[in-house]
Amino acid sequence: MSLINTQVQPFKTEAFVNRGVKGEFITVSDESLKGKWSVLIFMPAAFTFNCPTEIEDAANSYEEFKKAGAEVYIVTTDTHFSHKVWHETSDAVGKAKFPLVGDPTHKLTKAFDVYIEEEGLALRGTFIINPELMIKTAEIHSDEIARDVSETVRKLKAAQFTAANPGQVCPAKWKEGAKTLTPSLDLVGKI
Repeated sequence: MSLINTQVQPFKTEAFVNRGVKGEFITVSDESLKGKWSVLIFMPAAFTFNCPTEIEDAANSYEEFKKAGAEVYIVTTDTHFSHKVWHETSDAVGKAKFPLVGDPTHKLTKAFDVYIEEEGLALRGTFIINPELMIKTAEIHSDEIARDVSETVRKLKAAQFTAANPGQVCPAKWKEGAKTLTPSLDLVGKI
């Protein structure tokens, strides 16, 4: 069964976040996601190879996410304590100003269907969630392939546009401000 247009299941876990001079531990739950757009980016584990490159990519795009009214959450099956040390010891991860969410119970990774039972790790999964806690996009792939966060930003903006403009669809490679389509009988066979 697809997770698209399903409700985020209740969850509650701990995260490390460093938004200023000093980091802190915070609680993240389904309630934390309510009322704003959220992007959950699942990764296998802290202290790995591709994961820091993706966190750095997300950190470099964080202002765009914030400008779009969205919060980013990086999730691994580690603890929030591991994330604190990872943040302090990796230059790439140290750029993160968004929560690094621990999921040591695997409840969150299982709820988003990215859990690898044999390894106790997560697949690379990216989910865009609307303010009503509905999952609007899902991208899941094998762990050896890192993502390009600019595509996540594009999908977030497309999801926000279609939410604000019912009846419109965003064509392939749509960028903010570009022309959209209004599906109709007149368009069938004309595109």
